[in-house]
Amino acid sequence: MRKKRLLGVVAMFWLVMTASAQQWTPKQAPLMTKFAKDVDPENVLPEYPRPQMVRKNWKNLNGLWQFQPGTWENEPYPKGELSRNILVPFAVESALSGVQETHERIWYRREFTVPADWQGKRILLHFGAVDYEATVFINDRPVGKHQGGYDPFTFDITDHLTKGTQTITVKVWDPTTREGFPRGKQALNNEGIMYTSVTGIWQTVWLEPVPEKRIVDFEMVPDIDRSELNLSVETDGGRFLSYTAEIKDGDKVVATVDSKPMKPTAIAIKNQKLWSPDSPFLYDMTITLRDGDHVVDVVDTYFGMRKISVEKEGEFQRLYLNNEFVFQMGPLDQGFWPDGLYTAPTDEALRYDLEKTKELGFNMTRKHIKVEPQRWYYWADKLGLMVWQDMPSPNSYTFATPEPNKEAFTRELMRMVETHKNSPSIVMWVIFNESQAQHDTERYAALVKGLDPSRVVNEASGGTNHGAADVADVHSYPPPAYAQSPYQATVCGEYGGIGYQLDDHIWNPDDLMQYVTIDNEEEYVAMYDDFADMLVQFKTNQGMSAAVYTEITDVEIELNGIMTYDRVMKVDPKKIARINQKIIEEKSHIYPLVLTAKEQDIDWQYTFSKPKDGWEKMDFEATGWKIGQGGFGSKGTPGAINGTTWQSEDIWLRRSFELGNIGKINLDDIRLRIHHDDECVVYINGVKAAELEKWTSSYTTTTISDEAKNALVANGTNVIAIHCKQDIGGQYIDAGLSIATGDKALSAKTLESVIK
Repeated sequence: MRKKRLLGVVAMFWLVMTASAQQWTPKQAPLMTKFAKDVDPENVLPEYPRPQMVRKNWKNLNGLWQFQPGTWENEPYPKGELSRNILVPFAVESALSGVQETHERIWYRREFTVPADWQGKRILLHFGAVDYEATVFINDRPVGKHQGGYDPFTFDITDHLTKGTQTITVKVWDPTTREGFPRGKQALNNEGIMYTSVTGIWQTVWLEPVPEKRIVDFEMVPDIDRSELNLSVETDGGRFLSYTAEIKDGDKVVATVDSKPMKPTAIAIKNQKLWSPDSPFLYDMTITLRDGDHVVDVVDTYFGMRKISVEKEGEFQRLYLNNEFVFQMGPLDQGFWPDGLYTAPTDEALRYDLEKTKELGFNMTRKHIKVEPQRWYYWADKLGLMVWQDMPSPNSYTFATPEPNKEAFTRELMRMVETHKNSPSIVMWVIFNESQAQHDTERYAALVKGLDPSRVVNEASGGTNHGAADVADVHSYPPPAYAQSPYQATVCGEYGGIGYQLDDHIWNPDDLMQYVTIDNEEEYVAMYDDFADMLVQFKTNQGMSAAVYTEITDVEIELNGIMTYDRVMKVDPKKIARINQKIIEEKSHIYPLVLTAKEQDIDWQYTFSKPKDGWEKMDFEATGWKIGQGGFGSKGTPGAINGTTWQSEDIWLRRSFELGNIGKINLDDIRLRIHHDDECVVYINGVKAAELEKWTSSYTTTTISDEAKNALVANGTNVIAIHCKQDIGGQYIDAGLSIATGDKALSAKTLESVIK
């Protein structure tokens, strides 16, 4: 009998111990990352959520919460337990939430206790982020409301607490596409480059005990030219407070200062160590707040000594890091996960993407129209990646949505800057992406520069450039292009999009989106390298300061990542790293060899009717062909210089040109300079030089075949012949030849003997 009772007790023990875990079962997304198996419902994202303002005591409220869908704005407050469960902080649409459903309104609830040793403290309730509107109740009494899907918010709940167990309830409303609020790439009808929506709590929820008199916030602005850190500390609780800031390099104290709150204080840093991607050194700092001789609050933080600026270098404006030109090369990082959507399954997963970005040889990453949890920036700071931080767009490409909510956009833009202003990795604020809901550009540029004069501002990456900020930014797919501005740094904010798929790692095999498609790793690396050569040339000859490759991972049906959506590397990272290193470090001087319409009015022979065989050969008699000035295209095609209108499906072109003593240059340095829309085949002296797919949005350079190089006639006449085909959208064709050398420029005498 005793044995049966013992077995019954053991069974009950295991039932109790496993009940909580049994209440949560992750759903199955089309793809799941390897990190999903590490999600523990009893210990979800346990890491301290605010690495640049650390106190010792805190309590994580992540885990299993009660949940039920809402109905309408004024529905009655639900009493008792809610109908279902959800794993916080994973959005309701995600597989890891255990729900994987779409709801515009939802309710959350859970119980918690306040540790006994927190008595006498103010109790703060922190939310990392909730999308979009959150109304919070403690013990069934409202404590506050917050709007904004990307910024942290806090409520002091001390006066709402009772003895024993407490109850927290959160009411969420998220219209996603219906109100013009900032939402980034979220869509209710996800397709193409728009993805699954994110509703509700998606970052850590936590409690923190704080004293009545406490540190509320602080700002750290490095000044490497003076070897100083400018520190300003904001406090609450009295006018007679003071603080001590102690700065350490490892265990060694390198600076100490005593000052007053709200008083800007310059702290000298002797023998300063600079932060950069090659050497991401971070200083530790402890700020101790005192009321007289009594210590009332202590926080730990860190900072990096680095400077980002735009400086004149020759005829160009350049992006400088620590008073030197450093070409910024990085991927587009959208921050979506197949299993967690906006929320990485674990902190290891959050760090993983950044580690892979470094492994691929990038020194920068563009956080694309999403704002991450603060731990993401912590890892960027620690690992050493410069970050372009985008403001989430209000309505992206869904034109049926309402006009942008300007008040919400302004409010959330300011919060983004204020929340992440201390992160050394962030070097650029990007206000608009392309022209998605772009409005009041000059006002926003002035606002952000006023909030943070220490960083560079990009008013519209790939959008309309009003000349209101520091950067002129163009987007081009698939090859890169360069912007032009005499008083701004010029960058290519998006290019690439090479589509290479691994068949076992596809979100939806029936619906694929790619800018250009290749079949294997060798083709991928070759195309990536061709684009890299263009960037090196643009850097040296057109003053380009940075480029962003689309993208680090696939996202849902968009299959142009270097990694798959479930984080499997598609290509050898060492090969990409070597190419990226070339982009960052090398120079390439470009000299015109055979001019295009961009440099001079040039006549071509052309026909819209299919010619006889051999039309590409040197001795072909182009009887009946017309003569027209290049380039050839239709009105409105991006980057076109239309000398002759072309609106038919096909065009065939021929043109002769003279060369000098090309033996004085390396034939491998000869490049095809071309702007084509759409696919085309190019011949030199009857030999196929290049076969190009898709289109370009400006003049670019690409390699030509060895056979075509060897077919060139020195000190004589040559013929270039082109067949271009119109597929979709704009249409244009024009071409010439260039010489692309390395670090060493060609002499004027050599150029004179080669170019006719």
